[in-house]
Order: sequence, then C-alpha cells, then structure tokens
Amino acid sequence: MDGKKIYVIGHKNPDTDSICSAICYSHLKNEITGSDCYVARRAGEINQETRYVLNRFRVTAPAYIDDVSPQVKDIDIRRVPGVDDGISLKKAWYLMKSTDVVTLPVLNGDKLAGLITIGDIANSYMDIYDNRILSTAKTPYINIIETLDGELITGSSDSVFEKGKVLVAAANPELMENYIEAGDLVILGNRYETQLCAIEMGAGCMIVCEGAKVSLTIKKLAEQNGCTIICSPHDTYTVARLINQSMPIRYFMRKENLITFKTETLVDDIKQIMASVRHRDFPVLTRTGKYVGMISRRNLLGMERKKVILVDHNEKSQAVDGISEAVILEIIDHHRLGSLETVAPVFFRNQPLGCTATIIYQLYKENGVTIEKTIAGLLCCAIISDTLMFRSPTCTEADKAAARDLAAIAQINIEEMATGMFAAGSDFANKTDEEIFYQDFKKFSSGQNQFGVGQISSMSREELENIKQRIVPYIKKNFESKTGEMIFFMLTNVMETSSELIYYGNGAEGLVMKAFGVNGSGDSVYIKGLVSRKKQLIPELILAMQE
Repeated sequence: MDGKKIYVIGHKNPDTDSICSAICYSHLKNEITGSDCYVARRAGEINQETRYVLNRFRVTAPAYIDDVSPQVKDIDIRRVPGVDDGISLKKAWYLMKSTDVVTLPVLNGDKLAGLITIGDIANSYMDIYDNRILSTAKTPYINIIETLDGELITGSSDSVFEKGKVLVAAANPELMENYIEAGDLVILGNRYETQLCAIEMGAGCMIVCEGAKVSLTIKKLAEQNGCTIICSPHDTYTVARLINQSMPIRYFMRKENLITFKTETLVDDIKQIMASVRHRDFPVLTRTGKYVGMISRRNLLGMERKKVILVDHNEKSQAVDGISEAVILEIIDHHRLGSLETVAPVFFRNQPLGCTATIIYQLYKENGVTIEKTIAGLLCCAIISDTLMFRSPTCTEADKAAARDLAAIAQINIEEMATGMFAAGSDFANKTDEEIFYQDFKKFSSGQNQFGVGQISSMSREELENIKQRIVPYIKKNFESKTGEMIFFMLTNVMETSSELIYYGNGAEGLVMKAFGVNGSGDSVYIKGLVSRKKQLIPELILAMQE
C-alpha cells in the first residue's frame, strides 16, 4: 500500500548525484531491512546528463513527486463495501447496523453511482407515499420476498413489480371488484373466494399472509393469469408495514452533487469542505474514478504523515514541497548545514566529500552489502558528475578511491564515461531558456538575504558563450520585478577549470567584487579556478554578506 512507503528523495532540479543516490540508497535500505518499502522519488525533471546515465545502465527513472504533504490516501480509509442499487431498504438498513456505518456507497461496477444514508432510510419510513409507490420504484419481487421472509409460490423472483397499486383485501369479494385493477399487488389471507377474486380482477401479485396454504386450483389459475403468489409467515398488519421496505435503494439514494475526494487530493484542501457540510461520510475515489472507501472527520485524527529520507540536500528551499508536514527519518548529504528542522531526532550523516554517492558507497561497505554492477555504475557516474571528473576542489581522495572501485565493479572507463555524460549534459540546442536556467538551480538564504545560484557545465567555450547570450536576457526579464533577490549563474568550463559568473539583482555586483576581489563587465565576471558552487561560490558569498 502506497501510504506505507518511505520515499528517498533528492532536491528540486535534481542532478545526477541527487537521482543516483536516491536510487542506490533506497536499494541499500531494502537490502538491509529485507523489505521493499523504500522507494526512490524525484522532486523535479531529470536533466540530459542524468538521463544518459540511467539509459546507459538501463535503469528506470524514479517517479515524480511534487508534494509530500498528507493526502487523502494517507488517511485511514474505511473499506466500506459498495452495494448494488437494487437491494431493498431493509437490506441496506441491516447492512448499516451490522457494519456500524451510517452511509452506504452504491456502485455501478467499481464506479460510484450514489449514496444511501441511514437518514434517507428513516425519511422513507416517515414520509407519506401513495399506494403506487412500490411500482413507481420498480421494486423487484426478490426484494419483496426477502423483506417479508416469504416463499415464492408462483411467478419469477427475477420479475419486477412496475404496474399497479398496493391494496389490503379487507372487504368481501363483491366490494373488492370495485377497487382492484389489473396489475395490483393485493395483501390478503387464506380465504379462497378473496384469492379467486383477486386473480379474476387481474392482480399482478398476491401476498398470502400468516403462512396460509394456497390450493392447487389457485396456483393453477394464478399461473394461467400471470399472477405472482408470495406466501409470508407474517400477519396482514406486519406485511403492510414491512412491504415499503422492499423498495430498491436506487429510488431514495442521492445521485446528484455528491461530495467526493480523490486519493491524491491534499488533506488541507478537503478540511474546509468537510467542515462546511453536515455529511458524516465522504466517498474516496481513485484518479480514474474507482471507488476506494469512505472517510469522515474523525479519520483525520489518525492521519499518517509521509515518511521521507532526504539525500544530497538539507535546505528547506531545495526540498520537495510539503516537507515540513512529512516525517524526515534520515538525511544523507555533503553540503553545508541548511534550514531544515525536524520534530524528532533523525539519522543525519553529513561528510565533507565531493559527492553524496561517496557516502552511499561507504554505507554499502559498512553494512556488508554487495554492490551490484548497476548500482556501482550509478554511484560512479554520480561522483564523476559532482566532482567534474575529479577537477572540482570539493573532490577528495575518498571520492577518487570510491569512483575507481565502483568503475571496476561496473566495468566502465571513467574518462570515456565522463566524456559521454558531459556531452549529453551540454546538449542545449533543443532546450528552452527556462529549462537551461532551472536545470541545476538552487535557492539559498543567509540571514535576511535570499539568493539563487544556477550552474551549467560544458567542455566547450563556444557553447558556454551561446548559453550566456540566452541566460542573461532571461534573468533580466524574469527577475526584474523581484526586488531583494539576487541571482548568480555559473557557466563552468570543465576543461579550463574556470567559470564565468553571471550576476543580477540589487547589490549582486558589489557582493561578487567583495567576495572575489574582481571587477565585472556589467553582467558577469570571469573567475579562474571557480568550478564548485558548494565549496567555492556559496561560502564566499555568505562571508561577504556577513562582513
């Protein structure tokens, strides 16, 4: 069941490390626990470099999740069985009493057709109906038989009473001839003359009370005249009182303007609706409209929040939406400590390494879990990506050793793999300006300062210059109205181990000059040796802000 899953999720605008670490860590956790409850998810679109890696090792991309806030499917949904719209009011009543519910869902196949409540049934008993209500409701004979604890003597239980009125034959046969019409349902006793009169007047059905025997002659005449005979053990008063309970619930159920919730709907979106109406129960449907069960306001009290493990980030601004409403179990990261807060203590592993995948590699070793060839390939590629094939200053000897060990297991050549990955990641011809900008973009905060940093890496100086001609106008157009927010964008040349840093926003240019001691050219500055956002750019910017 989806509500019992534990999601392993990387940051928004995920890179190769974020995706591969989520896949590999969920695999490790399942191996350690002997379960399958840990599943990798992604909080954004996969970039071309990561897609290249997944295709190379024939791994399916994690499913997308945009919000981990509680959803209807996280509530304890009561699996109230659906009923057919043809069952009797009496049967519906007993089903409600035996299952301790006040609302029954009426289904057509697996789709919701309507609702019948205990109040609807009570109203049906209290309202005054004319004596044609049974035929108007097209009541099946099987309902009448079951409601009256009866026995079918003649006729078919599959037939429907759909013409005539209901009468109690309390008068003598001479008077009965004045008010019995063809098709009527007549409640009577054991008098031969009365039964004969009803048949001769064209009655559609006779209810013989108190278990009286029906003669062979009456049976034969009834069969010849198409008259159904039902024998009930109850007296006339009881039969007359019970018979309206045989009507099908379709005649009383509510079919229009039903308030239903989808399993994917956020709980916050349904609370106000539930509070504004007097309904006790609300049906839950899947995205395709299939009935699942029922919930009430009381069920909200036992709502189970989603459980998540975060990899490759610990900043709230970078986390999937709704993270403050989820239960964070673990954080595996290699970045600076961010703004996330947890309700309970968590397993938090944060190491000054070049890549989260290196930590995942260590965890495999520490737990004695064999690293499969595919897992090794994913982890190795994540290290190659995050360390720019060991060129980034964040890269440590532990990253290099892990990558080489993983490459041997995966049977890949690091240089060849890096060339293919970076070439795939720098194919921007068919991407929009927005896609390029947000491919690897993260938001940060320091005190009252809010700023965003994007980064694109390429092995071609010409390609980076083309990207600059597109990114600068995009930033100016889309962030012009956002005062107080600074934007920085790194165009990193992997081969030259350098970056051109684009800056925008009030105070952004001065901050760059203060942090790096260099002068810009109006919208960017070239900084030799700058390749790491995490270790080189962010710390210097934050220090400059604090001075």
